[in-house]
Amino acid sequence: TSWGTRDAMKKSNQGGINPTSPTTKLNLWVCTIGGGILGYAQFPGGSSATDGVVIDSRYFGTTGTATAPFNKGRTATHEVGHWMNLRHIWGDTTCGSDLVSDTPTHNTANYGMPVFPHYSTCTGTPIEMTMNYMDYTDDAGMYMFSNGQKSRMLAIFASGGARFSFAQP
Repeated sequence: TSWGTRDAMKKSNQGGINPTSPTTKLNLWVCTIGGGILGYAQFPGGSSATDGVVIDSRYFGTTGTATAPFNKGRTATHEVGHWMNLRHIWGDTTCGSDLVSDTPTHNTANYGMPVFPHYSTCTGTPIEMTMNYMDYTDDAGMYMFSNGQKSRMLAIFASGGARFSFAQP
């Protein structure tokens, strides 16, 4: 059985499990999503009734049902990045922006294990940051967030930030 991406796994009245303390805890659901989707997350500012991250069990962790090339836990890292207000590094459009100043412009998502340097086809042909957690490369090729991404993630926990309640005792 596949849950799909309509959040049923987050609702007890649909056979799932309601989120626990969603204004102070990150909720993770691990299940079969189906449709080739590795995972998805709710960005800050959405409903607390569905807040959290969903990962397909085939792409969660490093053992058990984890399936190569997505068996090093990077899907969870990527999706928690979304939960912490990060966009895809290519901005979800050709030569788009991820709203972070220190990440180079990407023409689109990268897949597999791109060879460095991998040049963008965007203006100025910048070298793409294919090793960034917010790209779509294989887990073995992902190993970093930029300093700007780190700042963007931390900002949601600061006073006035969308997830400030998570930083309170």
